[in-house]
Amino acid sequence: MTHPVRIAVDIGGTFTDIEILDAVSGRVHQFKTPSTPEDPSVGLIGGIRAAAERFGFEVGAIEHLLHGTTIATNAVLQRSLPRGAIITTAGFEDLLQIGRHGRRDVYAITLSPPAPLVPRRLCFGVPGRIGADGNEREPIDAAAVRAVAGRLRDAGVEVVAVCLLHAYANAAHERAVGAILAEELPGVAVSLSSEISPEIREYERLSTTILNALLVPVVSRYTGRLSERIAAEAPATPVYLVQSNGGVCGLAKAGREPARLLLSGPSGGAAAARRLSAELAEPNLVAIDMGGTSFDVSVVTGGSIAMIAEGEIDGLPVRLPMVEMRTIGAGGGSIAWVDEGGRLRIGPRSAGARPGPACYGSGGTELTVTDANLLLGRLGADSFMGGAMPLDAVPAAAAVAPLAAALGLSRDETAAGVIAVTNSNLALAIRLSLFEKGLDPEDFALLSFGGAGGVHACEVAEDLGIGRVIFPPHASTLSAWGILWSDIVHDLATTEIAPLQQAGPRLAAAASRMAAEGARLLAEDGVAETARRFAWSLDLRYRGQAFDLNVAVDSASFGAAELAQAAARFHAQHLQRFSYDEPGTPVEVVALRLAAIGRLAKPGTAPERTDGASPPCTHRAVWGKGGFVATAVWQRDGLNVGAVTGPAVIEETYTSSYIPPGWAASLETSGALVARRIAAN
Repeated sequence: MTHPVRIAVDIGGTFTDIEILDAVSGRVHQFKTPSTPEDPSVGLIGGIRAAAERFGFEVGAIEHLLHGTTIATNAVLQRSLPRGAIITTAGFEDLLQIGRHGRRDVYAITLSPPAPLVPRRLCFGVPGRIGADGNEREPIDAAAVRAVAGRLRDAGVEVVAVCLLHAYANAAHERAVGAILAEELPGVAVSLSSEISPEIREYERLSTTILNALLVPVVSRYTGRLSERIAAEAPATPVYLVQSNGGVCGLAKAGREPARLLLSGPSGGAAAARRLSAELAEPNLVAIDMGGTSFDVSVVTGGSIAMIAEGEIDGLPVRLPMVEMRTIGAGGGSIAWVDEGGRLRIGPRSAGARPGPACYGSGGTELTVTDANLLLGRLGADSFMGGAMPLDAVPAAAAVAPLAAALGLSRDETAAGVIAVTNSNLALAIRLSLFEKGLDPEDFALLSFGGAGGVHACEVAEDLGIGRVIFPPHASTLSAWGILWSDIVHDLATTEIAPLQQAGPRLAAAASRMAAEGARLLAEDGVAETARRFAWSLDLRYRGQAFDLNVAVDSASFGAAELAQAAARFHAQHLQRFSYDEPGTPVEVVALRLAAIGRLAKPGTAPERTDGASPPCTHRAVWGKGGFVATAVWQRDGLNVGAVTGPAVIEETYTSSYIPPGWAASLETSGALVARRIAAN
């Protein structure tokens, strides 16, 4: 076919997932290919070529390419970062080393904070001071800035983060420093806190700015290679990268503000969950994305995904809007090991794409979750990846032997222990995601996706008391499917600290400035005025609190009635989150936020087709609660037999689902496979 297609790509640690939407027929195709960690763009282009050959479209016909990437996240986790330096206000040079003194482990005798991204010897202070009210107290010392620039040049610094005191209130000094550095250090990437995170809380602002600066060369190199490869294959195709907020941005913005990509890949799964919540009439969903390396949890309540103003990566705060999500190192490639106390542990270390699990036959020698599922019969050796990538149980059995000896268990008992510990870890991550919001698991359905999630989901749901598990179409590549429907999003924020009921005029003036900037950014992206939408919110707190909650508001009108409504929403949200509210305590506004959204044109989709007749059922031995039992194995394509009662395995091209005893699964008219707990007699 030569008609246009839209493609979404989600590059994970083990596999690259691709979704292709035919803009004319509305058919959506899925494709999966191994990732290429040394250069992810190689796997991306190779996967698109292979998908084009399989589904019969021309690479040059791609009208939009939307891409989720872990390039920024992996660079931080692996500390594969360039040499950076910090310039701050004189007297605050130790800010990065001091950080925050919160204790993550209240029982630990000693603290183990993450290593600073920049050594103290490369943190410099310059004279000059802006007050909290935005007025200049002391002019910036240009000569001192030039002297520091000379020292940075001698040190071979590649990037510089500039974070001056109260720059969120007045950016003039930071802009002056940035101009001098551009003159003195050509070719050195400079990030200003007033551009990447113009908000209060100096440590979080500094952490975000230095992360952004350090990632500029990393992401720019990648986007440069990607641009070259795309230009050679499809020169007219616009490319967008997924941001942590679930929206997309162009390559130029991604190169300037790469910190916005730190949750790029997982946010696609959250976007998919939000869309499916509406399509399936399921307002409350726990979305779990289990791939080869990680396990991501996001929560849909009332049809909406929660956004947060600040997240973290490897213990480092990132003061940018992002989808609220919990991630643990538990995927199909997570490695099982025994600690010094003789306990079986899973992850966070992963076999990745290369060499991968032992059963891949590519040189892996350590037991992974995928190996355990193969040995227990929950994965079919000949049906993995639709038969294109058969699994080998012999190296998997060899990998389990050392662990079995250390634990004093049989091979099968050890593999079953790996699954049990993995399921316990997954359930704990879900509990924390719900309990911290005051939510009850029994009020939710579990939405399972990712290539590795289907064989764990029902047992995890049973542990949590959840009675319904949804396996959507294209479950293995659902994050890419979610990316397929993304829009351009620009996040803007301004700090405006004041009593809420008195802040109307200030908020209205700030909203006017922000709306103009949002319109400018969307115009640069070529978004027509009719395709623009502004979403406003306020960060609110009770007077005296050190933290705040983000509350959506309906518009940028900040009259008395609108402010009273915002306060009421804050009280209700505070009650749900913390089990109490204080309606008699004054509410303060901390910040005004704007998400400037540019809608990308989206063609309609055709319904998922089925063959209308059930495929033949086979059997194999699968480990259940009492050991190995003969288990029915069904193919999802064309499944039309009513309820499939467990124990059963339902296979599809890129994933499998295990239905344990006490559960029954049926294919719904929506195309989703829904498993329900059977009421005990």
